[in-house]
Amino acid sequence: MFHTLTDNTINGFPLWVVLLICVGVFLASFMDAIAGGGGIISAPTHLIAFGDIPAPYALGTNKVSACIGTAVSTARFIRNGYVDWKLFGPSIFCSLTGSVIGTWLQHRTPDAVLKYMLLLVLPVVAFVTLRNHDWPDEPGEIDPGVQRAVVWLSAFFIGGYDGYYGPGTGTFLMILFIRAAKLDTRHAAGGVKVINLASNVGSLATQLASRYVFLGVGLTAAVASVAGHAIGSGLAIKGGSKIVRPTVILVLILLTLKVGSELLFPDFWG
Repeated sequence: MFHTLTDNTINGFPLWVVLLICVGVFLASFMDAIAGGGGIISAPTHLIAFGDIPAPYALGTNKVSACIGTAVSTARFIRNGYVDWKLFGPSIFCSLTGSVIGTWLQHRTPDAVLKYMLLLVLPVVAFVTLRNHDWPDEPGEIDPGVQRAVVWLSAFFIGGYDGYYGPGTGTFLMILFIRAAKLDTRHAAGGVKVINLASNVGSLATQLASRYVFLGVGLTAAVASVAGHAIGSGLAIKGGSKIVRPTVILVLILLTLKVGSELLFPDFWG
């Protein structure tokens, strides 16, 4: 659904509502560029700001700014040479395939099932993250074949999670790429951005085709998203593990709170 821009509104929304969305999108994009998980902030921001409007419009509009912002941080990692295309090129296809399957399963499985599973998994992920205080700025030793298998399987299964549920996708990929694939922090982050960008493009195309987008609001919020991703990716590249690790921990905490609140207060989240 598309609405027109007037003097006092964008797509029929008051300017203060759009400004609120922009603030949430900036914070989400800043966090997402560093360690993933920006959807934990941006999706609820759109849902709350859109009020009684059906959720697909909020989620579809959110994808506009997410896609454009992610493209900025992805380009920055590519320019700095932190994307190994031989390793991450095939993972784009793996992620997209997993996402399609995950979406198919989502339509056939009670939503609460995955959320209860996440409440069990998240403490384990947090323990693994906290156990080692040193996130590597140099790659570890690993057989190239094993590394490819880890990255491609991670892209497929986490891509499936993204299609099924979504929040924290980039964070989970970061942890797997660093812990299991033995990548250094910057190259892991670059790979995550490429995979997330592909997923966002596919999702946005679907949402646009279904007309579940307020394009004016999405493009306005994209300005904030570009700023957040530009600043966040710059800090991640310069600071490496010093900035990424604490942000990952913050994302895990927020994701745990979000999942728990959805189970305890389902009416609030719709």
